Amino acid sequence: MKTLAKLPVTIVTGFLGSGKTTLLRHMLDNAQGRRIAVIVNEFGELGIDGDLLKQCSIGCTEEEAVGRVFELANGCLCCTVQEEFFPVMRELVARRGDLDHILIETSGLALPKPLVQAFQWPEIRNACTVDAVITVVDSPAVAAGTFAAYPDQVDAQRKLDPNLDHESPLHELFADQLASADLVVLNKADLIDAEGLARVRAEVQEELPPAVKVIEASSGRLPLDVLIGVGAESEAHIDGRRTHHDSHHDEDGEHDDHDHDAFDSISLELPEADERLLLDALAQLVAEHDILRIKGFAAIPGKPMRLLIQGVGSRFDKHFDRPWRADEARITRLVLIGQDLDAEQLGARLRQALGA
Repeated sequence: MKTLAKLPVTIVTGFLGSGKTTLLRHMLDNAQGRRIAVIVNEFGELGIDGDLLKQCSIGCTEEEAVGRVFELANGCLCCTVQEEFFPVMRELVARRGDLDHILIETSGLALPKPLVQAFQWPEIRNACTVDAVITVVDSPAVAAGTFAAYPDQVDAQRKLDPNLDHESPLHELFADQLASADLVVLNKADLIDAEGLARVRAEVQEELPPAVKVIEASSGRLPLDVLIGVGAESEAHIDGRRTHHDSHHDEDGEHDDHDHDAFDSISLELPEADERLLLDALAQLVAEHDILRIKGFAAIPGKPMRLLIQGVGSRFDKHFDRPWRADEARITRLVLIGQDLDAEQLGARLRQALGA
């Protein structure tokens, strides 16, 4: 009986808005016939990233793609490996003869190390190996000292006293994502000058083991052969990577409280909205509240296509991604990620601003 080779797994991590989904879409669009399964770890109730990835050309119909894109909806893979991740991996292991590769996109708030350690479990280890952990970095945000283009108070603390860095959950998450990396992508390199990019590279390399390569990219556009086939076998050496959250689990394997508890994720549904009014209202909310990330779809009156909105701090990207289907309601659906967020209050503010 022929023994199947271990199925390679690429884990893509990185902070909010760094470009993880864009990188995965590029990988899937250039899969060159590879049969790829995708696990999307979405922070919040709205599967925006999973919906986007299901539209990619992965050599199958949209209906078949639904079976290849698995969404874990509560946002922290390190907290849900047993409840959600393990059953999905068990299903993929059973199908590994039909697959060439697995891609996992973590939430921007996830810790990669415990996820990689899950690949040490016998049932997974015997069938899969972590080909690489790829950490995607928002280069302009790191150059600004904010890691995710927000918040200002983290940057102020960092500049005034470097000893305060690790009091910020944002910095600890950023550093831990780098500490687990086998390959680092300095994304959005086209949005920063050469001097700034050199500073980002130097700052990132301070957090990395010497053997980890750092490469630059714009919109995640890199040759697929650079991103897969790394052969790092990350699960074999991840225990030696020191992170700020190494005490996250105690000796009995119990789950301790950690910094994800400081973040809220709320989902809002709104009626059709004027594009300019909606974007202005969202920008105002970001200015007044500790909102790190906004993403979702908007229904614009008179437009046959839905508007994809992705915001990090005060920076918003938008484009019309696909036509509305006849069987779906034309509503605006958004996820807001941040700290101390009140869904009822923020929803009411948006409805008032939109005249709804």
